[in-house]
Amino acid sequence: MKLRFLTFGLLAFLLAGLNACKKTDIATESTGLSQDIQNRIRDLGFNPDGGYGCEGGYIVEGDIFLSTQDLQEAHSDIHALIVAGIEQYRTTNLVTGLPRNIKVHISTTLPSAYVAALDLAIARYNAEGLLVTMTRTTNSNTANIKIKKAPNGASYLASAGFPSGGNPYNQVLVNSTYLGNNPGDAYLATILAHEMGHCIGFRHTDYMDRSYSCGGAFYNEGSAGVGAINIPGTPTGPDANSWMLACIGSGQDRPFNANDKTALNYLY
Repeated sequence: MKLRFLTFGLLAFLLAGLNACKKTDIATESTGLSQDIQNRIRDLGFNPDGGYGCEGGYIVEGDIFLSTQDLQEAHSDIHALIVAGIEQYRTTNLVTGLPRNIKVHISTTLPSAYVAALDLAIARYNAEGLLVTMTRTTNSNTANIKIKKAPNGASYLASAGFPSGGNPYNQVLVNSTYLGNNPGDAYLATILAHEMGHCIGFRHTDYMDRSYSCGGAFYNEGSAGVGAINIPGTPTGPDANSWMLACIGSGQDRPFNANDKTALNYLY
């Protein structure tokens, strides 16, 4: 596949996938997704290029899971959140029932150093005074989001999905084989905050031109018929440091910048 997300310097590792995701007869290297499936993905405002089928749905844009049900439902109320000259997108579903605390659990199968990084990621969200707050819990049974170790042999770096039924997506898979036991708190916090951003409904900031952070060919789907909501007061021009850019260099730290904070406060 040709997707590149959260790159390690010159190397590019896929950020895609969920546990049990695998190539299927409807989505292979040689045939790709059927035209009907591609059209449905585009109707939802996503890029089907490089997407593939997995158990229960499809992986698109490297780290985004769309269920079969998602593709069957009509999403007429999807909106796009534009921040600066680069578009920062949310999905049609956001976390509801605000104010609300989201409990996050990290598996003990991940190295202990990952706990400090998660605490830093949570602190970044909580510092914004949002109606959504986050708390790390040691009880996986009560957790809203569970951070787990990716399965052995996985070729992606991390993955997550989008909210459903007003609830955040319930898991983030992290590939500690690639990252190592102690990749650095700030770098790992950036990765976790990115995936948690997907869990509460954020798209990639450079969705309309993913080559901006990932390189490769320019891709612009237009509005995909879903419209856009402009955030007043945000500057024009590229937004090079957003925490939701599709790709990140190895070791890079991306705390929320001014436009990220505008986006977070606009939605939550």
